[in-house]
Amino acid sequence: MLLLGVDEGTTGVKAALFDEQLRPVREARRDKVNRHPKPGWVEQDGEEVLQAVVEAVGELLEAAEEEVVACGLDHQGESVLAWDAETGTPLSPIVVWQDKRSQEVLDRMGDAEEEIQSLSGLPFDPYFSAAKLAWLLENDDAVQRARDAGTLRMGTVDSFLCDRLGAGFATDNSTASRTQLHRLGTPGFDARLCELFGVPPEVLPEVRDTAGELGTLRHESWPAELRLCGQVVDQQAALAGAGCVVPGRVKATYGTGVFVLGHVGDEVPRPTGGLLPTVAWRIDGKTEYAIDGGVFAAGAMLEWMCRELGMAETPAALTELARGADGNGGARVLPGLAGVGAPWWKPDARAVMAGMHGGTTRANVARAALEGIAWRVADVVAVMRESADVDSLRVDGGLTNEPLLLQLQADTIGVRVDAAGADATVLGAAALAAVGAGVIPSLADAAELLPVDRSVEPQADEDWRTREHERWKAFVRGAVELPDA
Repeated sequence: MLLLGVDEGTTGVKAALFDEQLRPVREARRDKVNRHPKPGWVEQDGEEVLQAVVEAVGELLEAAEEEVVACGLDHQGESVLAWDAETGTPLSPIVVWQDKRSQEVLDRMGDAEEEIQSLSGLPFDPYFSAAKLAWLLENDDAVQRARDAGTLRMGTVDSFLCDRLGAGFATDNSTASRTQLHRLGTPGFDARLCELFGVPPEVLPEVRDTAGELGTLRHESWPAELRLCGQVVDQQAALAGAGCVVPGRVKATYGTGVFVLGHVGDEVPRPTGGLLPTVAWRIDGKTEYAIDGGVFAAGAMLEWMCRELGMAETPAALTELARGADGNGGARVLPGLAGVGAPWWKPDARAVMAGMHGGTTRANVARAALEGIAWRVADVVAVMRESADVDSLRVDGGLTNEPLLLQLQADTIGVRVDAAGADATVLGAAALAAVGAGVIPSLADAAELLPVDRSVEPQADEDWRTREHERWKAFVRGAVELPDA
């Protein structure tokens, strides 16, 4: 008996098979292409993404020696596209969550900002789906023609994949809560928010539970059909995959960006300080919630430093360089390639490298980049402590293979950092599928199967942490014109 997790992420598609104890069996990956046709724009091709999913899943199904009894799908959150209901053909590119083109929509909607924030719980930022959908409706001729013809469908990438692969035009409540078209505490999309953004509710997908009998995925190239039993946003998948399924547990996933989520139970949260309330998942009609803070560039910053500045061949080589540095040599790096997210929400911010002098080395700057990532996570954790106790941080993602980053993270937040494997996201998708299929009774039972494999304790003391965090925040304030603390 096997379980399949499919992670449709920002830079690639990863599919993985697990046994009924959630132990990994085999995995497959396909890379994706991000295109930047204009400054601030980030796009993907819907057909390419679909093909990447089909190929990765097909590779595993061909190799599977046992029956795959359930599949879970997670996806890249706030990214959206439009397609034709009759043909399934994409009418627009995928507008990726990092894309800033919809800022122009928000700029003219200022009079509605307070109402939108009150209803959705989310800040006025182009990160979310609603303004992206509004931009496509206003600016894409093919989208407008399909709307006039009554054949328009719009949604997040999971709803496109499910529609094309036979599981229905649908998404889940965790995804809906990331669109800014959802009112927390009320399942589905909200009519008033749709009205404010000018998005017709009839072009949006059905909103259903995160786990359960969700339909059947099929493709002519696959040797078998798949029972879809889990569907969720990638960061909520990682929350489940890190075992953060009870109030008070907090995780951080280090990928393109870093996303910190804390489970807060079954009551609608009212977080302070720029953190987001979000649906963790909805199972058997019961909704559980999390609070969320995103750092929008982490791995993306390291990749850019390698690709554009030539600092190292790969991010792994860059982190190895950082490991050999004797401090940062006075250098500072703010990883703001896609703006600065929580807790300040500055979409027009830019990455900043500062403090270099004639003696600054590549190794110093590489270390400063890792420090910048760690301090940005510390910015989020500091605000999260206003709403929840944080006595440890569970981490996952490719960057957590770097021991220096884990030590920097423990030092900057002052608590133990627990690493539970390099990819909790695809594991969480499979765990939710297992619960939805009845293979595992509950997410609490699934969490018992997910042991921590590495722990790092802080080595710096509280005086150092307080002093250095203030210096970091002074740098950020100067770099992006934040108000004085």
